[in-house]
Amino acid sequence: MEIVKRDIITTGDGSTTIHLPEWDEQYHSKHGAIAEAKHVFIQKGLFDLLQDNSFPVLHILEIGFGTGLNAFITYLTALEILQKINYTGIEAYPIGVAEANLMNYPEVLEATTAQTIFEALHDTPWETPESISSDFILTKRKQFFADVEEENSMHLIYFDAFGARVQPELWTVAIFEKMYKALQSKGVLVTYAAKGSVRRAMQEVGFLVERLPGPPGKREMLRATKS
Repeated sequence: MEIVKRDIITTGDGSTTIHLPEWDEQYHSKHGAIAEAKHVFIQKGLFDLLQDNSFPVLHILEIGFGTGLNAFITYLTALEILQKINYTGIEAYPIGVAEANLMNYPEVLEATTAQTIFEALHDTPWETPESISSDFILTKRKQFFADVEEENSMHLIYFDAFGARVQPELWTVAIFEKMYKALQSKGVLVTYAAKGSVRRAMQEVGFLVERLPGPPGKREMLRATKS
């Protein structure tokens, strides 16, 4: 079901996100959109994976492209650590370019020189690989998560779907089977979620699941590794 009304709110670390009044749900944590993205997806996902592995090109799948925040921080991080990345973002209901440009991420991240990059993440066409830079290739797909058909191709998944409270169908065994299939051996999925039902669904499809300290406002998060 497509969401009609979306409000922009400021989160606890000064960064903005989108609030859905009908669901009382946000695209990112109200305790800090940037803080959550850095902790869950960069620190516990990207950095921890690269600590023990090296990849000529790192393949990342994001489930829930949303405002482009995770992609933008990943781009900035890749630039800093000199890591080539092929990034695929899945989003069933993309936000508009004008709405994306109301987000204050370049300012809060002190990366205003990359404002054009953030805009490019939203301006580029869907359904085709686009060079955001020589080392960062972005493919955006307007697609339901249940229709993802990647197989043994991803090193890392950012699982950033809306919460199970409002969309429980996105946190099922069937969805995590697709995530498991998409990852290469020893590939990793990270998510802000920590519910027992989510952890059990991951374990049922074969993931080795860890409970990790969560971002601000959350006690725990989950990281799942393909065996």
